[in-house]
Amino acid sequence: MIQVDVMIDAKGLACPMPIVKTRKVMKELKEGQVLHVQATDRGSMADIEAWAESVGHQYIGTQEIDQVLHHYIRKSDGDHIEEKQHEHIVANEELLENMSQGGILLDVREQAEYMFGHITGAIHIPLGELEERHHELSKDENIYVICRTGKRSDFAARKLVKLGYLQVYNVLPGIQQWTGELSREV
Repeated sequence: MIQVDVMIDAKGLACPMPIVKTRKVMKELKEGQVLHVQATDRGSMADIEAWAESVGHQYIGTQEIDQVLHHYIRKSDGDHIEEKQHEHIVANEELLENMSQGGILLDVREQAEYMFGHITGAIHIPLGELEERHHELSKDENIYVICRTGKRSDFAARKLVKLGYLQVYNVLPGIQQWTGELSREV
């Protein structure tokens, strides 16, 4: 059993809210304290780990018990570390124009989110599977990464750059504000 100092309930919340609540509480913790986040959003598994890494906190791990994800993060002394963001951004409105010149549209949402509507032609690789499946992408093409709000796609874009992809763009503000057609075909 992991000794925790603070627990927050993010059950029923979708991305980016589990991260928003986690970030807020982590600011109040002291170095070395452990935060326990309860969430039901499957995407939070990859999101919380990626966020903790991006700001320098220790991601301890996640356990799933009765369909509730229990995330554990230890506060680092890295208050001085600013949350990084991927520097290359494309607005929703620019995406179709950019894609007409070639490239890959990568949707990094969870399967259920993807099934409820995605941009036709998108390659679907959930953020949590990206490291093991990134070889399905080409390093020679522009890669436009999209999620619901831009947060998860930001993590994915930074991960792809670490894996050696150089032409990676985060699509903002994401599917949530997409005005084009969405497909439900899988």
